[in-house]
Amino acid sequence: MTLRSTKSLSTMRVIIQWCFLFWVVGIGIRFGIFVNAVERGASTSFVSRPPGVEGFLPIGALTSLKYWLVSGEIHPVHPAALIIFMTVLFMSLFAKKSFCSWFCPVGTLSEGVFKLGRKLVGKNYRMWRWLDYGLRSIKYLLLLMFVKFILVDMSVAALGGFLDAPYWAVSDVKMLRFFTHMSVTTMVVLAILTALSLFYKMFWCRYLCPYGALLGVASIISPFKIRRDLAGCTGCKRCSAACPSGLGVHSSTAVSSPECTGCLTCVSHCPERNVLAMQPVFWKRPLPVWVFPTVILSIFMAGIGAGIVSGHWQSSLNFADYQRLIPLVPYLSH
Repeated sequence: MTLRSTKSLSTMRVIIQWCFLFWVVGIGIRFGIFVNAVERGASTSFVSRPPGVEGFLPIGALTSLKYWLVSGEIHPVHPAALIIFMTVLFMSLFAKKSFCSWFCPVGTLSEGVFKLGRKLVGKNYRMWRWLDYGLRSIKYLLLLMFVKFILVDMSVAALGGFLDAPYWAVSDVKMLRFFTHMSVTTMVVLAILTALSLFYKMFWCRYLCPYGALLGVASIISPFKIRRDLAGCTGCKRCSAACPSGLGVHSSTAVSSPECTGCLTCVSHCPERNVLAMQPVFWKRPLPVWVFPTVILSIFMAGIGAGIVSGHWQSSLNFADYQRLIPLVPYLSH
């Protein structure tokens, strides 16, 4: 890979990350306008409710997934939550947990924060190895908790009861208010996480995100992996030093770790031509830099498109339903 190719790769990912972030912010603003119209007592809203806001409901999506598996039906209240969840999960099964490093708005902001920290103090710090392993286990323990409570313990009746309840119906509104009506406790926690992220790369993503833990576990079987040509590698370790996840890329033939986000930072920092590459095991020749971004963009658009075409995208709730339900939000939050 030439110097021009590595720069193109980095630029490509930054463009995709920030375009997706601005798109998500636009969805949030649009949903805020919709909710505000309901709260003002308007008879309608000049913008429709954006289904994409349901991407912020992964726990409910996990519940919807089990409901779909046991009933054969996609619950109609927030179907986009399941569609987005399944699309992102499939991305990880096929192309590492690329959602985390190419699309996730939290990942994009976390990256920006640790880069800012590096400019402020001249470097990022690393946890002691024993502490790093201990902290990394937290997100997997959180994932196990959700899997046990939802996929294992919830009965069919409990699933239907939750998905039919007003609490689930207004979960998107409650999520909006998490950002627009932050409590002092929430602001303090976010400030602490941001401060930690200034000095430790991807603190939230690396140690606390159960969604990322799920995608990481799924990504283990991905055919796409960072693969290293042993003959051409000089052992300079620049790849490992640059890896946001702190992986020992320089000592791996193929990076199978669930911590690998497929960000290709290691590839862009490798000084040797075609030594590191993200490619499937069955493909021996180096792939052009645009292939992997094209693959993940195609999977994402195909998944969302399938949900829209199949009629499992728009919520069954209408404006009148939100007029009836939103006044109940304060009572459903406790």
